[in-house]
Amino acid sequence: MRPFVRLGSTVGVLALVIAAAACTKKEETPEGGATALTAAQVKVALVPGGAHPYFQPWKDAGGKAKTDFAFGDVTFNETAGWDQTKQNDVLTSLAAQGYNAFGIFGVAPESINSTFENLKKQGFHVGSLASCPAGDKNLADFCLSTDVQEAAYKAAKAAVDAMGGQGNLVHLTGNKVDSNTQRRIAGVQKAVDETGGKVKLLDTITDIDKDLQTAQKAVADLLAAKGSQVNAIVTTAYNPAVAAAGGVKQAKLPIKVIAIDDDPTIIAGIKAGEVAATVLQNPVGQAYVGSYALVKLSEGCTMATPGVIIDSGSFVVTTANVATYDNDRAAKTTSLKSDFDSKYLTCAK
Repeated sequence: MRPFVRLGSTVGVLALVIAAAACTKKEETPEGGATALTAAQVKVALVPGGAHPYFQPWKDAGGKAKTDFAFGDVTFNETAGWDQTKQNDVLTSLAAQGYNAFGIFGVAPESINSTFENLKKQGFHVGSLASCPAGDKNLADFCLSTDVQEAAYKAAKAAVDAMGGQGNLVHLTGNKVDSNTQRRIAGVQKAVDETGGKVKLLDTITDIDKDLQTAQKAVADLLAAKGSQVNAIVTTAYNPAVAAAGGVKQAKLPIKVIAIDDDPTIIAGIKAGEVAATVLQNPVGQAYVGSYALVKLSEGCTMATPGVIIDSGSFVVTTANVATYDNDRAAKTTSLKSDFDSKYLTCAK
């Protein structure tokens, strides 16, 4: 799902430290902790790494969270341009405007912990949304994200089923150096390995989720070169999914397409029998429940396990459940909120 990513420089991080230190949106204790706020004082900023269709549901989900949980304000800012330095600048600006709780999809998973740590030192609460930092440490209060390896495994299993358990599979995905992409590659490989050689992974094509045009060119090149050899395509990134569905339909090839997410063209393709399945993520739940958790933390609750990683859910959609799939996703969102209350948050009675 993640588009093109570039690592930022330490200059942006330093700017964040300096500017955030000048903000007085929360009173700090000598230990660096923050005085508890009322819900009305909490201003949540939802900040993806840049513009991408996946994040558009965050806007309405954040607005619904503000209404349901009666907190002070919410904003959605996608102007970072997939540059970590720019994202740090955006966060600095938002802090200066009074936003004091942050749900962030970091541009650079390898270095985003530095940004999380600097924000928390100023007394702000931080949730890592839709992507967790690379490695085994998360310095945000929590990470609420798709288990991308499990979602990719589900997608590849669906592809294996769609192609009758044997044949050639191609995997289309995002930025190769992104740790999430590597997890997706591992998930697909696991499903292929389980076939005992009956399914061959013909190719894994990375770095094609920057925009739809990039993905469309990659699909066109693939079909021109190897279309007659391919039995199924599994996509684990948004733009390649849309491009694969359209490209296979246009080429009129008997290739099974397994997509990701619920772009209208994908759902229409499933209903028409042109797309075999898609694996949905839960961006609404990430923004809605993530905002709720940030408000509770700002009010004085703590995480039972700081930095805990929580799977926001993934769901296989086929013709069998295409009319009702959103019920499952809504149920997962409700369950996630309940889990924060019962398992992840510790609040004074």
